[in-house]
Amino acid sequence: MHSKDRSRLLFQIGYALRHPGRIPGYLRRRGRDAMLRRKFPDHVSYYRAVMASDASRSHEGAVGSHNHDSWLQIGQLQFDYAVGHGLKPEMRMLEIGCGNLRAGRLFIDYLDPGGYYGMDISPDILLAAQDTVTQFGLQAKLPHLTLVKDLKLAFLPDDHFDFVHAHSVFSHSPIEVIEECFEHVGRVMTAGGFFDFTFDRTRGAEHHVLHEDFYYQTSTLVALAAKHGLDAAFADDWETTGHEQSKIRITKPLPLHAE
Repeated sequence: MHSKDRSRLLFQIGYALRHPGRIPGYLRRRGRDAMLRRKFPDHVSYYRAVMASDASRSHEGAVGSHNHDSWLQIGQLQFDYAVGHGLKPEMRMLEIGCGNLRAGRLFIDYLDPGGYYGMDISPDILLAAQDTVTQFGLQAKLPHLTLVKDLKLAFLPDDHFDFVHAHSVFSHSPIEVIEECFEHVGRVMTAGGFFDFTFDRTRGAEHHVLHEDFYYQTSTLVALAAKHGLDAAFADDWETTGHEQSKIRITKPLPLHAE
């Protein structure tokens, strides 16, 4: 959780003084941001290009893991939390921003065959996801892996998924992309189904850094979910895991006659 505005010049100067070794990397990102923003004015196309750039160096790095051990540990953390909070093998799961299956490999193995549906905006990272399926011998579980251009979910059926998951997706999304997801995700969820997502939380002003990292107050996302008929609650116990992002659980209310 962050309380400072990381987009402010004073913060950036102070951060650079404390971490001089990170200055070259930041300057490369800033140059890339300027180039890609000119070429790709819409955010999804822009971030697809960011992922292509990152994946060309490391597929695990592209999904936010600094090394293979970190990739394994963060995936295990996501899986353990979901199973400890209601995920069952017979459920049908949609993972938004499945990446190269950092956690998806564990979900696929745990769920019944055909129970996992992963989607991502990056073709590069989905090719890496196929390699993960092969590496971990998960072919018989028949996971679905789909390339998407937005979060409207128009190609998916009504009332189908018991569990929706998005880790480190909304931390890279402007509010209009998040709202697009909230507007449509309830349609594909079963009544009583749940949707867990992480986000970068701030208690200060909401802001972004280089159009890649977005910081939101919890109340903003809870209110946005309510606008689209979804119940949202901050996951306090996720904070004890030590992960740097925060988590919210959205549930799709049961019909009134079923309550």
